[in-house]
Amino acid sequence: MPAAINGKEIFELLREDLAAIEREFGRDTVSGVEAITEIGEYLRGGGGKRLRPALLLLSAKLFDYQGRGAIRLGAVVEIIHTATLVHDDIIDEAQTRRGRPAANTQWGNSKCVLAGDWLYMQAFKVAVQERNFRILDTLIDLTQQMVEGELLQMEKLGKLISLDEYFDLIFRKTACLFSVCMRMGAILGGANPEQEASLGQYGRDLGMAFQIVDDVLDLTASESVLGKPVASDLREGKATMAVIHALERCSPHEREMIEAVVEDRAFERVTHREIIGILEHYGSLEAATARALQYATLARNAICSFPDSEFKRALLWAPDFVVAREK
Repeated sequence: MPAAINGKEIFELLREDLAAIEREFGRDTVSGVEAITEIGEYLRGGGGKRLRPALLLLSAKLFDYQGRGAIRLGAVVEIIHTATLVHDDIIDEAQTRRGRPAANTQWGNSKCVLAGDWLYMQAFKVAVQERNFRILDTLIDLTQQMVEGELLQMEKLGKLISLDEYFDLIFRKTACLFSVCMRMGAILGGANPEQEASLGQYGRDLGMAFQIVDDVLDLTASESVLGKPVASDLREGKATMAVIHALERCSPHEREMIEAVVEDRAFERVTHREIIGILEHYGSLEAATARALQYATLARNAICSFPDSEFKRALLWAPDFVVAREK
């Protein structure tokens, strides 16, 4: 068994490339229109783990890729991710994002919608520089999947969805982008179709684990840790995995309690503590975490056939990081 690798070492491994992506992101989000540059700068300064560009880099480095394309496309995926967050916050009428006021509270919805549109187009403008149709195809397919995911989620707001519907939603919202990051790294690195498919599968499973954990943290972590209100998913009328798990097992009265929160979009008739009590009673939080761990294992298995390298070890470690994180 090769020696494990930890987060600090991965960051060291990618530090220069991630710094170059950060500079590229900064250059790419400058416009002649002040509002766009301001909003772009504000969003870039909001932190974030830069996990998606890191995956793209690791995937390309598995094939010893040396070119500039990984920096360019690393910025592209982060810009697309940022654009989706801006639109997300407008749709959810969010007040905070990563512990700061959401952009829409500062610039208003109209400017933010347009800034999000501009960021999408800018991402494609940068991606076109690669002169690679497969990459453009992949990005267009991704963007459509993500927008469809948002629309599907809006249709299901305030409704208690099935587990299958939930998995479809989180694939579109999150796992699809993780998968595309891995695939784009593979395309740059000249992977064969089988290798590209394996890395795409890794990204998908890692993304599924990431979002399930995200949804559990939304229910359980404190506002100071999360940087946004606790249980904001339930308040927005979204049923996530632990809630769906409990709904499949609970009494009619408990079901009514959960329905009340989803319908009211608030903890008015029922408290947050009461909902957590129901989830704890049916082991629903553990069940969601167990499913995230299953996806983490599937992700690791998807890349076991690649030769050992520090980049492969970093990818083998990432699922643990995703499941063990606290925000």
